[in-house]
Amino acid sequence: MSWLGPLLAGMLALTAPTAAAIVGQRSEALTPHAAAAVARQARHGERWAGEGSGRTGVWRHTTARDPLLGSHLLIHVPSSGIAAHGSPWRSSPVVGTVAGSSRYYHVPLVIWVQATNARGDWGEVELPYVWPRTEGWIPMAGLRHETTRITVTVDLSEHRIDVFRRGALMYKMSGATGAYSSPTPPGHYVVTDRVPFWPGSALGSFAFGISGIQPRLPAGWSGGDQLAIHGTNDPWSIGRSVSAGCVRVSESSLHHLEPLLRLGTPVVIRP
Repeated sequence: MSWLGPLLAGMLALTAPTAAAIVGQRSEALTPHAAAAVARQARHGERWAGEGSGRTGVWRHTTARDPLLGSHLLIHVPSSGIAAHGSPWRSSPVVGTVAGSSRYYHVPLVIWVQATNARGDWGEVELPYVWPRTEGWIPMAGLRHETTRITVTVDLSEHRIDVFRRGALMYKMSGATGAYSSPTPPGHYVVTDRVPFWPGSALGSFAFGISGIQPRLPAGWSGGDQLAIHGTNDPWSIGRSVSAGCVRVSESSLHHLEPLLRLGTPVVIRP
């Protein structure tokens, strides 16, 4: 998982514009009414149940937020970031901040909304680059949005990465995951960076930064703490628990992932 450490310091000026250019997705500002409409689309095919009453009106999945169903609502975070609250109204306590850009490459962040309130103007998200993992509610009115039907899941016990489109399996591939002393932390993340590298590098030809961090870095590690899915020049490691926390895949797997994993794509890592 050395992909964001000193190894890249001299490459930022070259690769950051490339990553930033990928941000250009068709999107529009989200009014409260549009938010509600997009939220309904995003949860199409899923079963939801209301919780609370009055101004709370929170809507949640009744199936533990199965990320493989329906489309996903993605929100473009302002460059200044967004304060996240414990409940979907402004007077509730602030639990953290949703960063406005990625940790090392400073690419504008696109975040996955995992639930909405009944009005559709607040969304629940997992805060990026925070440990312990923390969820919070952000106001969505006026923010740009888009949707995706792609979900990536990582099964740590099986060393397997699956790519789904609206619940239908598209690709299945093997990967290397964190060693027993530096295990890959499970969680709900999103793609935050898309960075090309030279073929044959320690990161393969491409890396997808994701919104998680490694809280259990190996002793003496100096390569940064952001998680990623990337290639490798050690194909023997695929299918084993050997990394500092990142997920390594083969070059052929990268070719399948590169056109599908745009910024904001959900990445669900399971034990």
